[in-house]
Amino acid sequence: MAEANANKKSKNPFKAIARYFREVKSEMKKVVWPSRKQIVNNTLVVIAAVLIIGIIIWILDAVFQFGLLQLIKK
Repeated sequence: MAEANANKKSKNPFKAIARYFREVKSEMKKVVWPSRKQIVNNTLVVIAAVLIIGIIIWILDAVFQFGLLQLIKK
């Protein structure tokens, strides 16, 4: 049993690397890539969401800053 494990560990590492890249190539053939239209649409959605959330955070920051200044002045 120990000899079988020793033989497995003594394999050529370059064969393992080559096998890894063959498997990666095989898996990459299965990937369904989005169309250019989908990429542009998704990018615009992300930009819009970031802008909206940024504006909301900016407004909340201004409100809390105003409230804190009013609290400190008293």
